[in-house]
Amino acid sequence: MLLLFDVAENAVAEHDDWHTHEHMPERLAIPGFLRGTRWTRTSTGPRYCALYEVDSPAVLDSAAYRERLDNPTPWTAKMMPHYRGMRRTLCEVKGGDGEGIGSACLVVTFTPAQGRTDELRQWLKDTLAPLASRRGLSAWRWLENALPAAMTREQSIRGRDEAVHSALWLTGYDDDAVASLAETELGAQRMSKYGAVAVEHAVFGLAHSLTAPGA
Repeated sequence: MLLLFDVAENAVAEHDDWHTHEHMPERLAIPGFLRGTRWTRTSTGPRYCALYEVDSPAVLDSAAYRERLDNPTPWTAKMMPHYRGMRRTLCEVKGGDGEGIGSACLVVTFTPAQGRTDELRQWLKDTLAPLASRRGLSAWRWLENALPAAMTREQSIRGRDEAVHSALWLTGYDDDAVASLAETELGAQRMSKYGAVAVEHAVFGLAHSLTAPGA
């Protein structure tokens, strides 16, 4: 699950406390959740990126997860109105390599142009394959929207979420190596050449990561 969002400026400090000490532990206690990571922007774009890794997309439609979404804690209910521009996407992993988490991540959101999906997928497959072993990089995931995000109590408080069609998430231990991908292999002009439209880039720094007990 990929989340890209802003928070009202006067709520940022409390949001980070809540997200670290209550929200992420609550999510990682749900069966099938493996790891959650929060990032904050170091470039233009949304203030936050959060990535939750799960056993399968079905976890994001499970009764246990839905129960949490429909029964927010008092602190969660307090924080929800401070969210801005939430894009919350329930994803299928279409490809990936590497398991590490670096100090920075690049998120590229995009949509395949009509009639060019196969062309774009083949180009992405060829382009992404060597990246996890490159100096400065650690891992990458290619994500596509897999499930509609149903309305929940949490969402009704903050306002209806948007979603992205597709995203690339890449992380590494050299911040410059990660950021440079937005101007080189994964630059908007180059991706457009191979059939991507609405290409947006954002670079984030690692803020907090939590792994589920026993994962």
